[in-house]
Amino acid sequence: MALMGLDIGTTGCKASIFDENGNLSSYAYKEYSIINNGPGHFEIDPEKVWEATKYVIAGAVKSNKGDKVTAISTSSLGESTVPIDVNGRVLYNSQLYMDTRGEEQCERLKTVIGLDKIMEYTGLHAHPMYTICKVMWFREKMPEIYKKVWKFMLFGDYILYKLGNVSVLDYSLASRTMAFNIIKKEWENSIFEAAEIDCKAFSKPVASGVVVGSISRTIANEVGLPEKVSLVTGGHDQICAAIGGGIIKPGLAIDNIGTTECIIPAFNKPFLNKSMLKNKFSCVPHAIDGMFATYAFNFTAGSLLKWYRDNFAAAELAESLKIGENVYSILDKKAWREPTNILVLPHFAGSGTPYMDTSARGAIFDLGFDVTPGKFYRAMLEGVNYEILYNIECLNDAGIHINELRAAGGGANSDLWLQIKADILGREIVALNVAEAGCLGAAILAGVATGTYSSISHAVERLVNVRNVFYPSEKKHELYLENYYKYKKMYNVVKEVLSSSKAL
Repeated sequence: MALMGLDIGTTGCKASIFDENGNLSSYAYKEYSIINNGPGHFEIDPEKVWEATKYVIAGAVKSNKGDKVTAISTSSLGESTVPIDVNGRVLYNSQLYMDTRGEEQCERLKTVIGLDKIMEYTGLHAHPMYTICKVMWFREKMPEIYKKVWKFMLFGDYILYKLGNVSVLDYSLASRTMAFNIIKKEWENSIFEAAEIDCKAFSKPVASGVVVGSISRTIANEVGLPEKVSLVTGGHDQICAAIGGGIIKPGLAIDNIGTTECIIPAFNKPFLNKSMLKNKFSCVPHAIDGMFATYAFNFTAGSLLKWYRDNFAAAELAESLKIGENVYSILDKKAWREPTNILVLPHFAGSGTPYMDTSARGAIFDLGFDVTPGKFYRAMLEGVNYEILYNIECLNDAGIHINELRAAGGGANSDLWLQIKADILGREIVALNVAEAGCLGAAILAGVATGTYSSISHAVERLVNVRNVFYPSEKKHELYLENYYKYKKMYNVVKEVLSSSKAL
């Protein structure tokens, strides 16, 4: 018996096939591009995402030497919506979380409902990144297309729909719409009324880890899967990463290092206090009934390194193609070996928590003629980790304490990244045996739904193991803290400079 986890991300998708002991049998990845259609407009093409999804499924199936796949579940990015008509035809591109459209609409919801009530209902600090704001914008700015929409799907339910013609959305993804009541586990009517949107335009919310259908014969034949493969509700990518990282009790958190970087702690009750609201942390349903989680995140982690790769690492790219080694491994080897004094504010696509500022901009301080490519590369890794340290401080302020931090995602393949993280945070970083925790989390949900595992806890105990532990250097931590105190001032300094330049 084999299980497939699909991970639908912002810049690419993955398919991983695991046996029932959690061993990775095969894997496939396909990248796609973010489309910049104007100032503040960031989109992806859902049809290209679907084609890439079929490509990775077929690739993983073709290279699989183990048992045949019996169930599929999905881990996917949140917020972004796919408008489709009754025939399943995509009507418009998906607007990503960093897209600034929906700001005016979000302000109206805050005025009508209030920040406190939005947090009470949805567990979210109101922000234009969330789905309901984008749908309001769509209704007002593109009414002719809006009239043709049957469903506004997120990518989790869109991929399940394409695989098997079902329209259901798991609770953790539904919570990324800013229109889902996280306590009642249903659409929040007051928000839909204020938004002037019919909740029937969204899929039916259901729990994660539920069999909702089977793959269509046409798609099964196209991608090489057997017929009657079960389709199982998955989760928001961060929740799936938490499952794949064994974050199933309070005190544990996973640091999921991908295109974005997100720390996900779990807890046994909803946290909806003033500090959560102040720091713009969300409170979302965990896949385990009765549990919740939050996200402390930076929009630019892996995407910052991808920007460096695409613009400044032509020689390393050529070398990687020549010798067949991952380009980031080559960059790691060439990186500066000691802490730098360069400060990189990684707000290249706006800021995540605790600011949630769509107008925030990145900055690089303290450049000199002594700066080499390797030094700059390390400084970027330091910058994203300073941002994570600040988020951990804010989590503590909200009453959420992390006793053990586990690393997963593509960035967890980098020992350099994890050692810098340990040194900056001043704590041990536990690297897991499976870097792609999102795919494993989705596969666990598929296995629980189809009886391979008796529960998520049972699967975690069986499958999640430690690969390595990175210990902090006290000396380097002290050096980093000196820079960190300067780093925390950068956001306000940059805002002030930008405001002054506009005034001129």
